Amino acid sequence: MEEMRLQKAIANSGYTSRRKAEDLIKEGRVKVNGKTVSELGSKVVDSDKIEVDGVPLETEEKVYILYYKPGGEISAVEDDRQRRTVTDAFQQMDVRLYPVGRLDYDTSGILLLTNDGEFTQYMTHPKYEMSKIYRVKVDGILKREQQKMMREGIRLDDGLTAPAKLKVIRDKNNKNMILELTIHEGRNRQVRRMFEHFGLNVVKLTRINYDFLTLDGLSEGEYRFLKPHEVKKLIANAKSR
Repeated sequence: MEEMRLQKAIANSGYTSRRKAEDLIKEGRVKVNGKTVSELGSKVVDSDKIEVDGVPLETEEKVYILYYKPGGEISAVEDDRQRRTVTDAFQQMDVRLYPVGRLDYDTSGILLLTNDGEFTQYMTHPKYEMSKIYRVKVDGILKREQQKMMREGIRLDDGLTAPAKLKVIRDKNNKNMILELTIHEGRNRQVRRMFEHFGLNVVKLTRINYDFLTLDGLSEGEYRFLKPHEVKKLIANAKSR
């Protein structure tokens, strides 16, 4: 029988992402065949019985969703302040979904949700450099020399950003500037902080592309299931980088 790492097996079950599975193991909350396992290097086979917090894992059918997240939702499974989360729209589904990465509370646009931890790893790990395009409206003008700096990378408080692609959509006097920004990083509030670096506040922010995926055919709050060939293409694109 083929062996796999315990954290990967937990992620594949749809329980949580691989990174969070590693935390569960280190916290001593995982048992294999009745014995607590806290070593990340541990391996299991299909016949092993895995439990998390005393509950046996069951393999769920994999689900992949493209959601047009509206502003005013938390990119999490639950919120201790009782705010609406991105999983609330899917409570009727008998499957444990969690967001792939995050979008800020006030940011709208493409957000993927799944119960496939391995897929999440491909989509979110920095080494795979999945590109995302944001439509950004700011309360002023990003000057040409500032645009050049953003394309080359700017230094934020958590380090230098990777070079970005930038396209000006609207640049008129007395009107908020609109741009499209392409990045592959996923730092907290990164897009907003990049413009704040130049003294500009983001008025509206929407993620309009995730790799080759778009919002075509969807309105805010709507979703669709990814087609099998789309899932395969996303993973293939991740592996090719």
